[in-house]
Amino acid sequence: MQDAAIIMIFYIIKYFGNLTITLLLFLITFKIVYSFRFSRENVSYLANIFLPEVNETRGGALTHIQQMEVFLRSLGDPGFQLGVGLDVGIHQTTVSKIIDKVSREICSKKNQWVKFPATGAMFNRAKDEWAAHNTIPHVIGAIDCTHVKIIKPYVHGDEYINRKGVSTINVQATCNSREMFTSVDASWPGSVHDSRIWYNSPIYPIMYNNQKRVCLLGDSGYGVTPWMLTPSKDPITNIQKYFNRIHARERVIIERCFGQLKTRFPMLNYTIRLKTDRTCRYIMYAFILHNCAKFLNDPDEHFDEMNIEEEAVMPELYAEPNNGEVRRRGTQFRNEIATLMYRQR
Repeated sequence: MQDAAIIMIFYIIKYFGNLTITLLLFLITFKIVYSFRFSRENVSYLANIFLPEVNETRGGALTHIQQMEVFLRSLGDPGFQLGVGLDVGIHQTTVSKIIDKVSREICSKKNQWVKFPATGAMFNRAKDEWAAHNTIPHVIGAIDCTHVKIIKPYVHGDEYINRKGVSTINVQATCNSREMFTSVDASWPGSVHDSRIWYNSPIYPIMYNNQKRVCLLGDSGYGVTPWMLTPSKDPITNIQKYFNRIHARERVIIERCFGQLKTRFPMLNYTIRLKTDRTCRYIMYAFILHNCAKFLNDPDEHFDEMNIEEEAVMPELYAEPNNGEVRRRGTQFRNEIATLMYRQR
């Protein structure tokens, strides 16, 4: 059978020439990218930086590159591990062990790939990078939350039911001007409001205590502060309307990042069928690999655009500490920026 296939390919190439070779190479490349979400070269790169090389191959042991392929295949398949095993040619239990091993290795290097500014120099660099492509000054990135569907947990399951009646984890993330995530918090159940996650997140005190007068762009679900710029509520003046228009145009980068993430890794757009603690790791390493893809300039155009459901903005429910004074300072800061932008338009 294999000899017949080889002969057939030989005659196809003989009569149709280089066009057929080009088509075959394209189909092979497309299958690799569609299956593993990365090009062949970048799959090898990920295996080399995240996994120790395996020299033992007796008994069908998988190399570190093959293990990375299995892992990436599971991220690209919204189905079950059994389907991944059948596709790759290994047992489901082996798939499960590989996924668990690789996920731990990737998460152990989280701080190397997901970095939030923590020093004055890092704040200044992030601010300058943002200013090079955008209009609003003093900004280092954008913030938002996205819901990832999960199986309802047996313990405290009702806490995971969001306002749409779906069991989810509410994931907060920030991104920079390069469309790379700078922080990820995937530890909150779906019923928790975005603003509560923000006030309890590890990056909140960093922004609160920063002395560089930098801020994030957030939607109206967050309260305005000197370190969080939100749209003007019920804008009346031309200055306010102009600021809101530019704010919406520039804040959309975080939604675009979420869309790219869920397009490259479709399992985030479907229901993840794992225990809650493992689900949080799944989410985390998808964000890490998104940053790897950006670092490697691995293109997104290989993947069909998915219809990512846009999440409505909820009114702020949790007040900022020292709410009145902080809001006053935040509103004043926003007005200063809006006036400056309007004059320089």
